[in-house]
Amino acid sequence: MADDLLIELLRELPAVLLTGPRATGKTTTALGHAATVVRLDREAEATAFIADPDAALAGLAEPVLLDEWQCAPGVLGAVKRAVDAQARPGRYLLTGSVRADLDTATWPGTGRVVRVEICPLTVAEQVGSGTTPILDRIARGDDLSPAAGTPDLRGYVELALRGGFPEPALGMSPQGRHHWLESYVTYVTTRDALDMEAGRDPQRFARYFEAYVLNSAGTPTDKTMYDAAGIDSRTARAYHRLLTNLLIVDELPAWSSNRLARLGKATKRFVVDASLLASVAGTATSAAAAMRDGQLLGRIIETFVVAQLRAELPVCEARARLFHMRDRQGRHEVDVIAELGARKVIGIEIKAASAPGLDDARHLLWLRDQIGDQFLAGVVLHTGPRTFRLAEHITAAPISTLWS
Repeated sequence: MADDLLIELLRELPAVLLTGPRATGKTTTALGHAATVVRLDREAEATAFIADPDAALAGLAEPVLLDEWQCAPGVLGAVKRAVDAQARPGRYLLTGSVRADLDTATWPGTGRVVRVEICPLTVAEQVGSGTTPILDRIARGDDLSPAAGTPDLRGYVELALRGGFPEPALGMSPQGRHHWLESYVTYVTTRDALDMEAGRDPQRFARYFEAYVLNSAGTPTDKTMYDAAGIDSRTARAYHRLLTNLLIVDELPAWSSNRLARLGKATKRFVVDASLLASVAGTATSAAAAMRDGQLLGRIIETFVVAQLRAELPVCEARARLFHMRDRQGRHEVDVIAELGARKVIGIEIKAASAPGLDDARHLLWLRDQIGDQFLAGVVLHTGPRTFRLAEHITAAPISTLWS
């Protein structure tokens, strides 16, 4: 998905910055589109760009990939000046840390460099299915057929534990992935965190990260989070900002509608990849262990599905935005609300069940009846093998529909 999007953008835009969590393959993705590669984390290559970035940039075969651009931050100003002088498409690709532009009050890339987020790999990307985003298929009323060889519940959990970080997902055994993920968490909560904000206590930050991850797919209060980490509210706010800047967490805001009153405002928290949740929970190598804990199982499956949906957003023709819905009394809630143009709504429920019935769709039925023609469709994604109609405008479909 990222490759196709990059091809389109480079046909029209002069400069693209790839962002995303560490180890999601930003450099690997960019390499496939570059005529010249400059690795600025190598001193020999960076020296000229630090001394005179405009001169060093001039005359290179384009597109030019400036990898780890923050190691020579002056290069961004040179890119700006080059784009201002000649704004032809397909000139520059930049990859690296988000720290440098976060540290600068006036970022020179504004209006010249377009950001594209690289998410962990989806299952569709791992199996090479090249599928149309599911939200586009639902919006068009397409058939939601399951993928060939649709997994059972254990199979879905194994896919979630494998995760989407390219290196462990595509080339490691479960034991190797376990050690890689443990190291990843340690690296993010120590070195990356200190690079972003010097002076942070890595042990307290690691406790907050653990509390956040274990509440993935939940709506815990801020107090629940900082009490679990043993920190005060001010420190918790700083840690939350740090995790957000590291792009390792994401959130679904509460959905609102002028047709509904008394909706909750709590944000739903997610870690960007279910493999990190499994690692922190100690189940990274054992689907059976994850399945023995019903609450953890639900969090893993929902985190896994939302990660697939989130990765499709940049290429989704419907230009959907994702929310969740819960009323203040907790009587009605929908796992994911996808809002399309003209405020049309697709509701999605995610169930670790193989044969969902009307009761599993009761919140979608309520939402459909409350908002009328604003309700486009409802889908109950489940772990069984079949797609079938549950009610008017509401379908049950296997999770594998995401990559069918």
